[in-house]
Amino acid sequence: MAHPKRKISKTRRDKRRTHYKATEPTLAKCPTTGEVHLYHRTYYVDGNLYYKGKLVFESDANA
Repeated sequence: MAHPKRKISKTRRDKRRTHYKATEPTLAKCPTTGEVHLYHRTYYVDGNLYYKGKLVFESDANA
């Protein structure tokens, strides 16, 4: 197996790792309910399931 001839410094190692950053998820606000949710995901409000501001599934508990 190949072995490095010299030790790689911490600075050089960290320069290589600069591109791996944690990013915050992009959030959207529903125009119908005002609920903050992830883009392209369904979300619950009071037991009802919404997607793009439209009611997808209504729970039996609220009926």
